[in-house]
Amino acid sequence: MANYSTIISPLLVISLLVAASASNLNQDFDITWGDGRAKIINNEELLTLSLDKASGSGFQSRKEYLFGSIDMQLKLVPGNSAGTVTAYYLSSKGSTWDEIDFEFLGNLSGDPYTLHTNVFSQGKGNREQQFHLWFDPTADFHTYSILWNPQRIVFSVDGTPIREFKNAESKGVPFPKDQPMRIYSSLWNADDWATRGGLVKTDWTQAPFTASYRNFNDDKACVWSSGASSCGSSSSSTGSPWLSEELDTAKQNRLKWVQDNYMIYNYCTDAKRFPQGLPPECNMS
Repeated sequence: MANYSTIISPLLVISLLVAASASNLNQDFDITWGDGRAKIINNEELLTLSLDKASGSGFQSRKEYLFGSIDMQLKLVPGNSAGTVTAYYLSSKGSTWDEIDFEFLGNLSGDPYTLHTNVFSQGKGNREQQFHLWFDPTADFHTYSILWNPQRIVFSVDGTPIREFKNAESKGVPFPKDQPMRIYSSLWNADDWATRGGLVKTDWTQAPFTASYRNFNDDKACVWSSGASSCGSSSSSTGSPWLSEELDTAKQNRLKWVQDNYMIYNYCTDAKRFPQGLPPECNMS
């Protein structure tokens, strides 16, 4: 068994590197706002967003997806990033939209970033979980992944799951499964709430603030175009095992490790916020 592991690991590393190096961000994304503050550079392998007192910036994917396993590497705003938010998320349009959120809330130099996650279904969110990370997310690039299939949504960091949101339609909870979503990202000023509830304001002498993106990978995703999915029937996982993927024992243990040690807020334990009882999905095992 040990020999098999030593053989397969380099192959996995090589395949990941090949997939990562194939990313052409100019083909995958459109810069949508910021008046020149967002740039695609380094042979279209690096995308940067910047924020100054006049404006932030943002981009969106050219493709829409209905289910996927999607990776992006981010390096967050370094130094005193208090008041800034770097948002990276999937979202549909309309008044009953679906959304899957990573939001990175800046902080004073030396203090940890807050990683804020949320899931909206049919326009309803309020499903926040927040974490600190076990590394400095400003020192280097790290991979932030969303697995979205008909049974669950899994947020992962460097391959470690930090949150799982299961399909709870049997309990009357809508689940994002019918509306195609684009990827969006933005860097913006939210010093009215982002850092210590708005107590710490953005220090504009530190501007411009910059976040960087690279190695986007949507190889395992169903692209939605002209009313049809590139995966065919969304209920079929033939040839796309991620469409029925669930957390194995090792990943469940990693998830528990993160939630025991790095979770700082969980809506499912906030009884004061829900005096009539916790949301039904919170009672799922």
